[in-house]
Amino acid sequence: MKTTADPARDYLAAVEREASALPADRRQELLADLAEHIEVTRAERPEVAVGDILAGLGDPRTIAATALAEAGVRGAAAPVRRGRVHPVVPLLMLTVPYLLATLLPDVAAVQACSGLLRIVGAVLLCTSVRWAPVRKVVGVLLTAVLPAVAIVVWDQTTIAPAGDTPALVANLIALAVIAGTSAWLWRTRRA
Repeated sequence: MKTTADPARDYLAAVEREASALPADRRQELLADLAEHIEVTRAERPEVAVGDILAGLGDPRTIAATALAEAGVRGAAAPVRRGRVHPVVPLLMLTVPYLLATLLPDVAAVQACSGLLRIVGAVLLCTSVRWAPVRKVVGVLLTAVLPAVAIVVWDQTTIAPAGDTPALVANLIALAVIAGTSAWLWRTRRA
């Protein structure tokens, strides 16, 4: 793709290319609306970089796909939904807090924050576009649900052996399962 010194022109050219299946009048209307928005924003907020204005508009493919779908063009793909959170974020939120909770078992604030962060990590994993639904379910089960159930069973029953050493071993096994699942999720993510 050839680029010019004007990122706005490059952006509009990309939208035009992606929306080539639109009727010419609708395509020109779309481009005129985008160009006007860019110019008005530049005039109203000169301190904002052009790249930030363009990023606020969204991906040219998404804009074109939306316009094609609204126009009822056959074969138009649905807009591509991109995850706004980097895929490493939910994986770290599921793994690192468990490690901290294992290292600092007597600090109540760490335990509470660990639980909250792991719930947020599970939600981010479930709402991400980076994994297929089956991988999301397996990921949440192995990184959040199974360790939580194991902790409750360990604490609330007499099945678990007494002492700090068995608890540490159990926590290290759970951490290995969580880290292994996170590594698997990382390798199987979509680009």
